Amino acid sequence: MKLKMKWLLLTMVITITTVLTGCEPLLVLDPKGPQAKTQADDIMLSIWLMLGIVIVVLAILVFVLLKYRASKQPKDYEPPHIEGSPIVEAICIGIPIIIVIFLSIVSVKSNYEVEATPAGYEDQEPLVIYASSSNWKWHFSYPEENIETVNYLYIPEDRAIEFKLYSYGPITSFWIPQLGGQKYAMSDMVTTLHLAADQPGEFMGRNANFSGAGFAENTFEVTAMSPKEYMEWVEEVHATASPLTEEKFEELLEPGHLGRSTYTGTHLEFAPPPEHNHGSTDTDAEEDVDSEHHEEHETQDHSNH
Repeated sequence: MKLKMKWLLLTMVITITTVLTGCEPLLVLDPKGPQAKTQADDIMLSIWLMLGIVIVVLAILVFVLLKYRASKQPKDYEPPHIEGSPIVEAICIGIPIIIVIFLSIVSVKSNYEVEATPAGYEDQEPLVIYASSSNWKWHFSYPEENIETVNYLYIPEDRAIEFKLYSYGPITSFWIPQLGGQKYAMSDMVTTLHLAADQPGEFMGRNANFSGAGFAENTFEVTAMSPKEYMEWVEEVHATASPLTEEKFEELLEPGHLGRSTYTGTHLEFAPPPEHNHGSTDTDAEEDVDSEHHEEHETQDHSNH
């Protein structure tokens, strides 16, 4: 019986080792951009911290079990009365408080980092891409290049990307695990997500929020390429793709799954995004303020007349 148990345990260990060896690394722990690197570092920091806590707690448990295990004392033996220790109580309460404060500081700091333009890209103009979802597709509008793609995304490496997210249906979540964290896309507002790819490659993107029957296949492909290859792709699209018409866009919005498709022009001309822009850049905010001042002056002039 013991021999069978040993062989069973050995078989389990070998099987688990073999399966884990064949697994690909977790995408969130295989970052390909500065935003994802910040988040992956936070995840690993939390894992190592929790592992240290578990090891310490298990060591204390073993110590207590050995020190206070049953002994050969007489049945009428009464252990001495021990008062509570202020030092032990301070350690039990103080260390968790310190851990929470430490993780809070790390989380707040990293949140500000991932919500801003990626580090190292502050001096360059970001590529603005409007990413909108519908049941169950992703539409990517490139105003700078006057191109629109469906279910795939081409981006240049080593350039900041500013995504403007919104939805033509239920709330979805835009997520490219190897480039950064997810952010919601809603029908009544535009949210801004800053990402960058610091190396070429192909990455998986998806909707990370349940949005109906076709949610599981609500995915898209991301390809980061050199600036030269990116411009060659833009020129090829303008030379070969069909224009996106309002009728065609209405057809694309119909519920269902589609493959990849490419068009010249964008739907922003006849189907603009929501006016409310959450997370806009400082430049956008300054333009809004200037327009408000302009409207105030116009109102004052009219009232004076």
